[in-house]
Parts: sequence; structure tokens; C-alpha cells
Amino acid sequence: MARPLASAVMRRQNRPHPRQQRFLPIRLAEDVEPLPVHAPATLSDWRKNGPIEMWVSSFNLLSAIKETGEQNSHLISSISKQIRRSNAMTRIPEFEKALSGKKVLVTGSTGFTGGWACLWLKSIGAEVRGFSLAPETAPSLYDAIALKDDIETIIADIRDYDAVYQAVEAFAPDLILHLAAQPLVRRSYREPVSTFAVNAQGTAHVLEAARHVKSVRGVVCITTDKVYKNNEWAWPYRENDPLGGKDPYSASKAAAEMIIQSYAASYPWATGEGPAIATARGGNIIGGGDWSEDRLIPDFVRAAVNGQSMTLRYPDATRPWQHVLALVHGYLMLLAGLISDDPGRYAKAWNLGPQDLKHYSVRDVLELMSAHWQRPNLEYMDNPLPEAGALALDSSLARNQLGWLPAWDTDRVVTETAAWYRDYYKDPSAARELTLRQIDAWRKDIQE
Repeated sequence: MARPLASAVMRRQNRPHPRQQRFLPIRLAEDVEPLPVHAPATLSDWRKNGPIEMWVSSFNLLSAIKETGEQNSHLISSISKQIRRSNAMTRIPEFEKALSGKKVLVTGSTGFTGGWACLWLKSIGAEVRGFSLAPETAPSLYDAIALKDDIETIIADIRDYDAVYQAVEAFAPDLILHLAAQPLVRRSYREPVSTFAVNAQGTAHVLEAARHVKSVRGVVCITTDKVYKNNEWAWPYRENDPLGGKDPYSASKAAAEMIIQSYAASYPWATGEGPAIATARGGNIIGGGDWSEDRLIPDFVRAAVNGQSMTLRYPDATRPWQHVLALVHGYLMLLAGLISDDPGRYAKAWNLGPQDLKHYSVRDVLELMSAHWQRPNLEYMDNPLPEAGALALDSSLARNQLGWLPAWDTDRVVTETAAWYRDYYKDPSAARELTLRQIDAWRKDIQE
């Protein structure tokens, strides 16, 4: 006689602390709620009563199969699918629920990441306003997805404190997602003073405005994996490793981190003197809608579309490649955490790096991109300017405490990126639909 399924599953659960339940990733076996007291006691009862309102990990299901008999494996598999479906929109997207209806100011909203972030926020019911320079490229994601039809964007410079303060005061946001930056390493060599002014002083402007406008409860500041003092070693960098930066871009972002630490210590959220502040450090992002200068995928796209050769610098350099949605996903989770009952849990620095154990070089990524779309002529050269050859992040803190976990591996990331550009160049008017479709695909995959 088969043992009761409920008891078989309950013996193997390890219930997380209540404060951790909201954000723990679905893929962790320990992320299991106890079966409710009214749960069906046997498989026949379960078949009769339908799926219960909880999620059971695949680990526990497999354990239950061993105790209830192999003849039940097909039914347990069906139950697992039903449970995931029934909880897909009630359990994992807690961060989306928290942000729905909230006022979020996004700096850098006309940029590549800003476009994806604003569209995701808007799609879940947040009230979004942008603050940014006009788009630098043509085409741009901002124009391609007609973001100006969705959100009001103040076209202004982050280096102008008065403009920043007026925008924050007028909108009175609950949260600020600070994306505005000069993000290009090679440009930072040409324009170091401007790079420091945008990345470091611009961050100070945002935080200063936020502490004076009392509606602001939290600010998520975006820096980079390059803030670490790069020792060119094989070990991933952790959040408590020393900061550094040889090139002006990296140094400007490390300087921004120091400004953030100063504001957090000088105007603590716990005493109401300032907002809770989180910092997100991500790696190289790719995805559809990026046409920036001197970046790998946009350069590849231009070469492919125009039939030109593409010159590669450091083709064997490894980078923590990830889809832009992986980082936006993390940013939204942090925003939600900063307005939770325990903002101090989230008000710190977080690494958001890919989970792939395999390291992908520039050459690897372009070979994948070529396989999924079309291949331009690739040429190789030595780069006369110094740039980090190896960078990797240890994201275990975000994985274990925040519950953030990328939904796609690098192969899938490149496949989706190639598909976006391929379909865009077939029909540019489809850009918004393509972007929303990939956002929905990501949301679905983090719920399974």
C-alpha cells in the first residue's frame, strides 16, 4: 500500500525563515512551504481534489516517488506541473506585486537597460517616469519600442543637480532606479573628466536629491563588475573584495561606490535621514536593442547588417556575459526589497553575475551569435589600451539571500539576442512586441 504523499513530502522539507520566503529562488530545494493541514493525504485524494495552493520542489517529489511507488511517477509529474502553474503568478513574482502601483523614477531611461527596465515596470503596473539625456544612437531602443508613449521622460543631464532635484521633487517617487551613466571604457579614455562627472558626481546628485525628498524610500544604484581591484586571478570577486579601477570608467564607478557608502553611513535610512540604498554590480550585458558605440554585440550587428568586417580586440578575454533581463530582474527585486518590512536586508552591495560554470570568451560569444543569425567577416587585433582580461563575479549572496537566479544560460542568452535583432531587421515596427515577448518569456522561466 502506498504511503501517504503528504507525510512523505513533509518529512523532507526545510522551511526557510519567514523573512527569506518572499525572495528565495524556486530552484532551491529548501525553498518549500509545508503542506497545508487540509492537503490530500493520498494520491487518489489529490487526483480528486486537484492541486493545492503551494509549490513542491522536484527534489521532494522524487523522494515521494520512491516512497509511494513508481506507478505514481506520472501522476506526481502532472501534479508538479499543475502546482507550478497555479503558483506561477502568486508566489515567485512577489517583487512585481510590491512594485505595482509604486512611483519609480528611472534615470538613464532612454538607454539600452533603461528601456527594458521601464517596459517591465510599466507592464506590472508601476507608475514610471524617466530622467535622461536624449537617445544617443539611431536607431535606439527608446524610439524602437515607442517608450515615450508609455512614460513621461524629462530630458536633462544628471550632472545638473538642480534639474535632478526638481525632477525628484515634482514626481515624489517611492523609489529611484539610478541607471544614468557613461558606460563605455574606451570613451572614458577620451573623456575622463566627463566620465567622472557623470558616474561619480551624478550619483551624488541623485542621492542628495533623494535624501531631501521624503517620499523616496529606496534607491538602487547600478555600478559594474569593474569596480573591483582586478588581480587577474581565476577566483570570482565577492562584495567585500577591495575596490579599484585602472581605467577612468572603472575608477569612476568605484568612486561612485564610495559616494554611496558615504551617503548610506551619513544619512541612514533607519533614522529617517535618507533612503535605503542598494548597489548592484553586474557584468557585460547583451540583448536586443543595443546600438551603442564600441560594444561587442552592437558592433557585430552593424557589421552583419551592413556587410562590413568586424575588428575584435582581445578575442580571448572572458566576460560574465548575461542578458539585460537578468540584471533588470535583480534590480526590480532590490527595489521591492527596499520598501519591504526589512529594508536593511537589501540596503547593501550585490553581485549579479551569470551562473554558467563555463567561461565564455569574446570569440565564443561571437561564434554563438553567428550560428544563430549571420556571420560577418571577423578580424583580430591587439588592443593598445589596457583592459581587464578576466573578470568573474561570485553571486552567491544574491542567490542565497535575495533569491535572484538568472533564468537563461549563455547559449539561450545569445539565441534570444540574435532572434531579437533578426526579427527587428525584418520588421522594425515589431520591436515593442519582441521586447515584451522576451520579458514575458523570462518571467515565465523564473516561475518554473
